[in-house]
Amino acid sequence: MLANPSPPLFDHRSMNPIEPEAPLFSIHDCNLADASLGAEVLSVSDEFFAPCARMLDPAPPRFESARYDQHGKWMDGWETRRRRDDGHDWCVIRLAYAGTITGLELDTRFFTGNAPSCAALDATFLPAGTEPDDRTVWRPLLDLVTLQSDTRFWAEPKTPQLCTHVRLRIYPDGGIARLRAYGIACLLEADETESRDLLALASGGRALAWSDAHYGLPHKLLRPGRAGNMGDGWETRRRRAPGHDWCILALGRPGLISRIDVDTAHFKGNHPASCSLQATFLKDAPATDIIVPQSLFWEVLLPEQPLSADTLHSFSALPAIGPISHIRFNIFPDGGVSRLRAYGIMAAHG
Repeated sequence: MLANPSPPLFDHRSMNPIEPEAPLFSIHDCNLADASLGAEVLSVSDEFFAPCARMLDPAPPRFESARYDQHGKWMDGWETRRRRDDGHDWCVIRLAYAGTITGLELDTRFFTGNAPSCAALDATFLPAGTEPDDRTVWRPLLDLVTLQSDTRFWAEPKTPQLCTHVRLRIYPDGGIARLRAYGIACLLEADETESRDLLALASGGRALAWSDAHYGLPHKLLRPGRAGNMGDGWETRRRRAPGHDWCILALGRPGLISRIDVDTAHFKGNHPASCSLQATFLKDAPATDIIVPQSLFWEVLLPEQPLSADTLHSFSALPAIGPISHIRFNIFPDGGVSRLRAYGIMAAHG
């Protein structure tokens, strides 16, 4: 359990989408239980008042005071009926990607008189195409913890482990607004000769640090597909001082990069004027507060290039700087970018 989570590094503090109490794993790591990435509820003991699938919505939970449906009060989350026996409720979720879970969040916001008393999580790893059944062996991920109503509960797993599915147990019944399982995706049985986007969340890409994220966090750059709207990207505030904005990203696996895509989809009056990329190979990455000043001296992977509004830009004439593990993405002077791709093959020693 995290009693006093550490504040994020290199981030704007007062008007940012990150909440001040959020632990670092919720900022830097991918929510593997995000339905928009492909996470899915496979089975559930009960969902009389509210379907379990709502619990995987990446958006913050909301409360609509006047909204009711045929089962009663509409709630933005998973809610079971009141139990009249000695059992408990549960659900099984297939994660969006196989990965190592680094942190957990159980969010009971707006469940003020109907939150569970306690909850626990288990995990399992199954081969691709396999789903849990009665023979599945579950390992403890989070021991039974006490929950409070209308609260965000953060915790680190009992033992970090590679998993594909999680099982949430709530005691005895009630409602959970959101379940988030933060972690780092892992490429399983990947073809090392195949070119792929090594920055993608599915490849284990992560956002480590940034100058500003007033309107959207840099990890959105790594999401699959093209952005659905202007909110689905990294966007900084309007810069009123000299300088430019930047973010530092870690590839899921070190690789030889042959193509860079910079997509400004939906950013029409607020795209950067230009961008550049620097890169390096770090066998053992130091702490973020060391990487940031070091990144100023990384090699140039993409010299400064002009950007257009609402456009997918592709750059393949890249210098041969060898394998890289980290990228510094510079935008001039500020603005929004929806996606950044780094296509290449995994390095043999990566």
